[in-house]
Amino acid sequence: MHHFGIFVTYVLALWVFSGTCVAESADYAREQRWAEEITPGVIVGEMVYLTQKNGHKFLSLYAPAAGAKTAVVVVHGMGLHPDWDMIGTLRQRLVVDGFSTLSVQMPVRAADAKPEEYSELFSEAVERLQRAVAYLRAQSYTRVAIVSHSLGSRMSRVYMATQPPDVDSWVAISLTRGDIYAGIAVPVLDLYGERDLDHVLNAAASRKASFQHSSSRQQVVPNADHFFVSQERVMIDAVRDFLREKR
Repeated sequence: MHHFGIFVTYVLALWVFSGTCVAESADYAREQRWAEEITPGVIVGEMVYLTQKNGHKFLSLYAPAAGAKTAVVVVHGMGLHPDWDMIGTLRQRLVVDGFSTLSVQMPVRAADAKPEEYSELFSEAVERLQRAVAYLRAQSYTRVAIVSHSLGSRMSRVYMATQPPDVDSWVAISLTRGDIYAGIAVPVLDLYGERDLDHVLNAAASRKASFQHSSSRQQVVPNADHFFVSQERVMIDAVRDFLREKR
């Protein structure tokens, strides 16, 4: 009976440990479903699969602009995909404006996951951004920038805090949850909507006060919500103008 009790305790401990590991990992099956859903309809750009050190291949959409010297890594928000709505519009219109784009599938959790659960995936997000930037540098672009939205901006902040030498600037759209720009050495455009989420609006002054580079600035898009519905063109123009600045 004593041995049986030890065995039960061991099995329960193993089950809890295994459940914890599963809970803390990215939902690769959901990624695959996103890929199967969106890739048949991709018109602008081509599908590129980049590989993590664990062997997982993640989807990116690469759209080169003729004669472009600057390429942009586009980073979506929570639980979405690289061609979702405003992200798809952003990546495609930047190509029209003369920038090549690589829109990257970021790690996702289950559809009912809460925002705070995503912090467990930030290290994997950093690796994906490293792979994306390396891919663009291998295409011989003179400059590489990151343009991110919402949770994608939080993920990008973790990456940018490592001060990657191959990233020249960052447009952080609607950076959430009180994050700021301490430790970010490159020029940053902090862009958000006039009617954005409360925690984006409430931290605006703190974000502005934390700029580390003299070319960093903050800009508000009038009448825009968190997803810039009906204000996408204004948002994209702000991104384009910042990326075109000579520093």
